Amino acid sequence: MSEHIEYEARTVRPYAVTGGRVRSARSDLPLEALVEVMPGAVAGTGLPPEKRAIIQHASAGYISVAELSALLHLPIGVVRILVSDLTDANYVRVHTSQPVEVNTGESPALSLSVLESVLNGISAL
Repeated sequence: MSEHIEYEARTVRPYAVTGGRVRSARSDLPLEALVEVMPGAVAGTGLPPEKRAIIQHASAGYISVAELSALLHLPIGVVRILVSDLTDANYVRVHTSQPVEVNTGESPALSLSVLESVLNGISAL
């Protein structure tokens, strides 16, 4: 019977941590997105423990959303929502890799195929 209670606690906790939300404005953050603490945000007073933990882990340097998920033992979706909340409150900044647009004068699909060909050629050397 105690196993059943533990399971319920684990399934309820993420829901409670996000206030019942399953999406946020930035809930599609890539796993590799890097989180950086903003100056003066290290104190994080008045924040829930999960958000304070994110700030604490990120204060040592850049840390990915995936790493935060693993360290906090929380699902990636929950961490994405918490990081989004912290970004909106200016506690953290998120760095994502933006695809570089290459203008070959052709369609985007052709540009991608050209880049892949170049990469394959370089790899063959």
